[in-house]
Amino acid sequence: MNEQKTLFELIGGIDRIRELVDRFYDLMDLNVEYTELRNMHPVDLSNSREKLFLFLSGWMGGPDLYSPKHGHPMLRARHLSFPIGDLARNQWTDCMFRAMEDVGIINPLKDQLKASFIHTANWMKNLPA
Repeated sequence: MNEQKTLFELIGGIDRIRELVDRFYDLMDLNVEYTELRNMHPVDLSNSREKLFLFLSGWMGGPDLYSPKHGHPMLRARHLSFPIGDLARNQWTDCMFRAMEDVGIINPLKDQLKASFIHTANWMKNLPA
């Protein structure tokens, strides 16, 4: 019998998700090519880092750490106040893909995560093309 592993297991669990999230926010904070995306965040990124970390844990099939603290993720609804168009979406996905690359996430997991992130990022858009 072949047991299907979750993304959480495949990525390496909590520590790997933390590493990915930290690299994502470090890249976003340090690179001018992510200026629009960075400007949507508060000066202090610690709360943003924590929320993405908590969310990704459950989203990847690990423990649901987000909902007990913040309620249902309602991902799109929580982001409606931010103008998310093609540029912001592209900056988010590019930054996440670079973070995955930097922390050593390899195929086939990398391609699977990219497809999932692209799908979610497209769904988050709230500005016309």
